[in-house]
Amino acid sequence: MSRIWSTVKGYIWWTYPRGSVHYDVMVTLILLFIFVSPYFINFKDEPTERTPHPTGVMVFPDKGSLVYQVDAQAVRPGPQPRCGERNDPAVQDQLRRIIEPISGEVTITGYDEVCDAKKHIIAYRARVRHP
Repeated sequence: MSRIWSTVKGYIWWTYPRGSVHYDVMVTLILLFIFVSPYFINFKDEPTERTPHPTGVMVFPDKGSLVYQVDAQAVRPGPQPRCGERNDPAVQDQLRRIIEPISGEVTITGYDEVCDAKKHIIAYRARVRHP
């Protein structure tokens, strides 16, 4: 019984030299735990759900620069805008205020409206230049 206890104690305190049979058994048990246990134990390690920014800003690369797409609900223009009514200074100012906390100081060189089939604006795509 003392021989079994000394073997178990050797496993617990990791006293076996590298390359011995007992060392290889310990390493094999550890690897089995790492690779087999997720099939039997629910560690609840799921990825967190990505929620978009509250203002709905998405950034896209475009020919060496960045284009920021801002949800139309985040921008409050004056009277009901329609697709094609571009370069409203109030819209540009609001787009700049939404984009600057994300990317730092920028200058908006222009923007395009993203419209649905009924010609309602659903988003703005702003082209920006960093000073």
